[in-house]
Amino acid sequence: MSQIPDHAPAYVSVVNEFPQDLYEAMTGFIAAHPQWDQYRLMQSALAGFLFQQGCQERAVAQHYLNGLFRRESNVGTPPR
Repeated sequence: MSQIPDHAPAYVSVVNEFPQDLYEAMTGFIAAHPQWDQYRLMQSALAGFLFQQGCQERAVAQHYLNGLFRRESNVGTPPR
């Protein structure tokens, strides 16, 4: 019998296929805003969507707020 971890991993890899025009808009945004990367953009977008749809989870609200107020000096540091 395999061991069940006490907590979920901090990060989970997700694979998704985007429409070409959405992908091009995302890469254009990232190119114009070097403080953003694809991971920060997707985390911010997902947290924003969940928060705006009424998700009450504290962690989601924290990710949402971090996406809004992340400072330039945090670039290159691992996300929390």
